[in-house]
Amino acid sequence: MARKPNYQFERMERDRQKALKVNEKASAKREQRERDRAAAAGDSPAEPDADEI
Repeated sequence: MARKPNYQFERMERDRQKALKVNEKASAKREQRERDRAAAAGDSPAEPDADEI
């Protein structure tokens, strides 16, 4: 016998999975933006400071 469809549950699951995917993508973009800002700000100096010489 075929199963009885539960449309509301299936819809909620699709929406939940879509929200997870959107959040993961936003998080990845946020982390990449932070890395780019850190690189642009010069957190890793190319030239040694006077104290390090």
